[in-house]
Amino acid sequence: MQRNYTDKELLELFEEDDELAISLIFRAYYSYLCKVAFKIIPDSNLAEDLSQEVFFELWRKKGRLQGVTSLKAYLRRAVVNRALNFIRGQRVKLVDEELGPVASRQAQAPQQMEADELQRRIDEAIDSLPERCRMVFVLSRFEDMSYQEIAEVLDISVKTVENQISKALRLLREALAPFLSLLLFLALI
Repeated sequence: MQRNYTDKELLELFEEDDELAISLIFRAYYSYLCKVAFKIIPDSNLAEDLSQEVFFELWRKKGRLQGVTSLKAYLRRAVVNRALNFIRGQRVKLVDEELGPVASRQAQAPQQMEADELQRRIDEAIDSLPERCRMVFVLSRFEDMSYQEIAEVLDISVKTVENQISKALRLLREALAPFLSLLLFLALI
C-alpha cells in the first residue's frame, strides 16, 4: 500500500533522498501538470515534454526550494511558465521564417530595423508586465483563448481576467508610447 505524502513531507524527503522524492512527486503530479500544459498548448506530446522538463528542473534545484510551501502550486506555475515561454519562442520563430530571403531584407533594411526594434520593445514591455498580468495577456493575445478559457486554465475568475487584460493594455500603452511617438515623428519627416 502506497503512502500519501504531504507537500511538506515531499519537500523534506527531496532534501534527504532526491531520487525517491522525485519519483514520488512525479507519480503525484505528472498527470496533473500534463493537463495544465495541455490546456495552454493543446498538443499532448508537447504537454508531456513540458511537464517532464519541469521535473528535470525541479531535480536541478535541489537545495534551493526553501521558500516553497505548496509543491502543487510551485509545479503548476513552473509548467504554465514553460508553456508561455514555448509560445513566445514559437512566435519569434514564425516572425523569422516570414521575413524571407536575404535580398528582400537588404532592400527593406531601414524598415526592417524599425520593425525589429519595435518587436524588441514590445517583447520587453510584455516581459515587464506583472507575472499574472503577463500570463493572462499572452494566453489571450497569442493563444486566442477566450476569457472563460483563461479563467479555467489559471483558476481565476473571468472578472480577474478582464481586469488583468485592461491592466496589461494600459501598461503596454504607457511603456510603448515614447517609442511609437518617435516612429510617428520619423515617418512624418
